[in-house]
Amino acid sequence: MIDPGGTDRGTDRARQAERAELSAERATFGALLRELRLAASQTIEGLAEASGVSVRGIGDLERGRRAAPQRRTVAALADGLGLDEALRERLLAAARTGRTAGYSPVGVRAFPRGVDDFVGREPELTRLSTLAEQSHGDIPQGRTDAQVLAEEGHGDAPALGRQPHRGAVQPVVVAVSGPPGAGKTTLALHAARDLSERFPDGQLVVDLCGTDDTPPGPAELVLGVLKALQVADRDLVRAGPQGHVALYRRLLAERRCLLVLDNARDEAQVRPLLPAAGRSMVVVTSRRMLTGLDSVHRLPLGELSPADAAAFLTALVGPERAAADPAAVAEVAERCGHLPLALRVAGNWLATRTGWTVRRLADRLAAEDRRLDALAAGDVRVAAAFDLSYRQLTPAAARLFRRLALVPGPDTGAAGAARLTGQPLFDAEDALEELVETGLLGTDGDRYRLHDLLRLYARTRLTAEEAEEARESLYAWLLETTVLAGRWFEPDHGAPPPGRVRTVDLSTADRARVWLRAEGANWLAALRAAAVAGEHTTVVEVAEALHWFSDQWIFWGHWPEVFGTAARSARELGDPVLEATHLNYHAWALLTCEDRPEDSLARSAEALAIARGAGDLRQEAWSHIYRAMALRRLGDYAPAAEHMRRAAPLFEAVGDLPGTLQALHGRGVVLLDAGNAERALVVYRDTLAFLERCGDRMEPHIARFSRGGLFSDMGRCHALLERWPEAVDHLGTSVAIYRESGNTAMESRQLVGLGNALLSAGRPAEAREVFARCVSLGPAADPQRVAEARDALARLDAR
Repeated sequence: MIDPGGTDRGTDRARQAERAELSAERATFGALLRELRLAASQTIEGLAEASGVSVRGIGDLERGRRAAPQRRTVAALADGLGLDEALRERLLAAARTGRTAGYSPVGVRAFPRGVDDFVGREPELTRLSTLAEQSHGDIPQGRTDAQVLAEEGHGDAPALGRQPHRGAVQPVVVAVSGPPGAGKTTLALHAARDLSERFPDGQLVVDLCGTDDTPPGPAELVLGVLKALQVADRDLVRAGPQGHVALYRRLLAERRCLLVLDNARDEAQVRPLLPAAGRSMVVVTSRRMLTGLDSVHRLPLGELSPADAAAFLTALVGPERAAADPAAVAEVAERCGHLPLALRVAGNWLATRTGWTVRRLADRLAAEDRRLDALAAGDVRVAAAFDLSYRQLTPAAARLFRRLALVPGPDTGAAGAARLTGQPLFDAEDALEELVETGLLGTDGDRYRLHDLLRLYARTRLTAEEAEEARESLYAWLLETTVLAGRWFEPDHGAPPPGRVRTVDLSTADRARVWLRAEGANWLAALRAAAVAGEHTTVVEVAEALHWFSDQWIFWGHWPEVFGTAARSARELGDPVLEATHLNYHAWALLTCEDRPEDSLARSAEALAIARGAGDLRQEAWSHIYRAMALRRLGDYAPAAEHMRRAAPLFEAVGDLPGTLQALHGRGVVLLDAGNAERALVVYRDTLAFLERCGDRMEPHIARFSRGGLFSDMGRCHALLERWPEAVDHLGTSVAIYRESGNTAMESRQLVGLGNALLSAGRPAEAREVFARCVSLGPAADPQRVAEARDALARLDAR
C-alpha cells in the first residue's frame, strides 16, 4: 500500500545497508551541528531561541532522526551560532551532503517500471513543472511552516481540509483524473521522477487502492505514511491515533516532499492526506474527478493524440517493424482508441509475437465484437480496467451506461439518455453526471460521449445483463421528436401541441433547429433502421417534416439519402402523390446539396409524370420548379423560364403561397442568370411586394428565407450593372437576414458576394473583414464559399 518511490523493494539486506548509509549521512550533519553548538557554549534551548528553529527540530537533527535541513534553516542555525563564513560554509556543505541524489527519508529514489517508454503529454508535464515551482515559495525568515501553524492554532487541528493561513506556504495539490487506462499513474510517476530534484526531502508513492472493494481508510493510510517517513514508534504512541493527522501535517510542514497519492477512491479518502502547510507537492490520481476537493489544481487526462499513440506503439514494437507498415500502426492506434492502456497491451502482444506483422494485429482488432477480447496480454486486460469502474456505479448509472451503447451517433443529450432508461429528465442528468464524475463518460458542452472502447465495453455489459428493447424505444422517441421539431418549419404546423414533448425544449424554432442538428447522427440512424424494418409510413412522415428545415442546414451532407429513402418508402406504400412529393424533395437535394443537375432532372421528370398521372397540381408545380432550377444550373435558360412560367398558375390554383413565391422568385433568377439584370430587378421587386401582401399568411421562417434570397439577388443585379453602392446595400441586408435567422450556409454565400462587391466599390478593408467572417463560420458554412473567401484573403495579403 505504501510504496516509497516504487514497487521494487529489494531484499532486507539491501534495505539495511541503505539505512546504514543514510544514518551515516545524517550523522555527518548532526554531529557537526552538535560540535558547533557545544563550541559556542549553547544549549539546544538557547540555540532554538537564537535561531527560531524549534528545540525538537534541533534535537532531531543532532540525533540524525530528521532529514538534513534546507538552506534557510541552516542559515538560521548559523546565525544563531554566530558562525564565521568558513564555518557557515562547512555547515551548508554538510547539509548538501545529506541531500545527495540518492537520498530520501524513506531510502528509495527509484520508480516503478513503465515510465521509461513514456510518450507525449507535454502540456500536462509542463503544467506540473510550473505548479512544482509554485510550491517553492518563501516563508518568514527563521521560522518553519510548522511553527506558523502552531502559532496560529492549527498545529493539532484535524486535517479535514487545506485551509490557507497567514505567512505559511500553501502546498500544491494536483488532481489528475481521467477514464480507466488513460495513463494517470504513469504520468504522475514520470512527472515525479522529473521533479524529484526539486523535492530533496523525499518522494513517496501511496497506493490508495481506490478500485478495491474495501480500500484502506484515512487513518490506516496516515499511519502508513508516518511509518514510511520513519517516525519513531514511541512518537506514534505518544501522539495516539487521534494525533496522527496533526503529526503528519507537522512533519510535512517542515519538509519539501513530493507525494503521489495514486488511485484515490473518493474525496474522503484523500482529504486527511493533504498537508495544510509547507512546500510539499501532492499529485492525486483518480478515475473520479474528485469534484468535492477544494483548492486543488485539476488536470484532466484523455487519450493520446494520433501521432503520440503511433510513437508509443513504435517504442514498444521497435522502429523497424513499425516502419514496415506505418498505416497498420496508425490503424492499431485508432482501434485502441489512442488509449494508453490499450496501446500498451497491443504493443506488448506484438513484442512477444515476433512472427506477427503489425498488419495482422490491425486486422485482428478490426472486428468490433472481438476487439476487447483481443486487447489482452497475459494478465492485463483492457476490459478488466473498465470492470473496476463499472462495479462501483450505482444501479441507475450502470443501467444508463449499458444503454448508452445503443446511441448510434457519437454523442447524446440528457433527453436521449432519459428515453433510454425511462427516467425523469433530472434523474437521467444525475446518472449522466455520475458517469462523468467516475471517468466513464466525456462531455462537450451539453453533449455526452463514450470513448470508443468504453462503448464496446458497454455493449458487452448490455448483451450480458439485459435485452436490447431499449433501442426500439430510443429510436421511436428520436423519430417522434424529429417530426415535432421539423414541423416548426413546415407551413400550417409550427409549435408542437402542449404537453406533446416533455424532455426536450422545442418551444421555439431556434431550439428545434439546435436539437435537430445536435441529434442529426442519431435520428438519421433511427430513420435508416425504420426503412430496413419496413416502417415506410414513419420514414415518409419524418422526411416530410424535414422538408423546409433542410433549407436551414443545406450542407449537412445527408439530405439526398433522407429524401431518396423516403421516395422509396412512398413507392412501397403505393401512394403516387407521396412518391411524387419525395421525388421532388430528392431532386432538390441532389441539385442544391450535391450539385448534380442531371440526376436532379431525372428525379423531377419522374415526379412530374407521377404527379400528372395522379392529378396532383401542387406536386406538378413543384416538379416544374425543380426542373427549372436544374436547367438553369446547366445554362439552358429558355426551357428553365418556361417551367417557371408553368408553375405559377398551378400553385395559385391550389392556394399554395410558398409555392407561388418560389415560382415568382425563380423567374427573376432565370432572368438574372441569363444576363438580363434590369428585367430581373423588376421581377424581384414585384416578388418582394407579393411577399409583403402575404403578411402573416406566410410562415415567418419561409418569409425570412425568401426575403434574404430576394435581397441577395437584387444585390447581384446591381453588381452586374456595376451599381456598387446599391449592390453592397442589398447584399449586406441579405447577410443580416440570414445571420439573424441562424442559417449559416446561406450567410456564407452572401458574405462572399458582399466581399466581392466591396472590393469592386474600392473598400478593401471592409472586404477583408467580410471574407474573414466567412472563413470563421465553421462546418455549417458552404465549403465552396469558405474556400473562395480564403482565396480572396490570400489575394488581399499578396497586394
